[in-house]
Amino acid sequence: MSAVLNQPLLEALLDSWDRNNTILVNLLRALPTGALEVRAAQGSPSVAQMFTHMHYCRLILISENAPELAPNLPKDLPEEEWAAERDSNRIAQLLNDSAKAVREVAKAKIESGGQMKVHYDHPILFLQHLTWHEGYHHGQIKLALKLAGHPIDDDLAGPVTWHVWFDKT
Repeated sequence: MSAVLNQPLLEALLDSWDRNNTILVNLLRALPTGALEVRAAQGSPSVAQMFTHMHYCRLILISENAPELAPNLPKDLPEEEWAAERDSNRIAQLLNDSAKAVREVAKAKIESGGQMKVHYDHPILFLQHLTWHEGYHHGQIKLALKLAGHPIDDDLAGPVTWHVWFDKT
């Protein structure tokens, strides 16, 4: 039997979360110049705002559901949920930091059998919700770029997004 099939379920779950964040950061890195300001329609959030919103949601859900595991989060929460950050390197760092925090909370809650405080019947649902939420915004970002005349070519997007799921370790 392969090593991956012997991998504990928790590690496989956390690996899927890590891959989800890798895909999100890869999408950010694949954006054409000026794409952070793109909006699908007037009044819609910009691409930058969707990325910062995802970071914000990760942290707010931790602060609501596992405050005992994140005592410094309230002071670290962004002041604005839909911040229009212009620095893609800063956005990538925020996403990587919040992804690590989500991973640590999920792992601790699952290993301890701890309950989430406000939402979710199980910590796995916390990870699934965030993954679904971020996939939703991933699609919105790609659609906004397409509508603005700046689609990301599948030859560029495929290897840095879909292929991350397909890669065997």
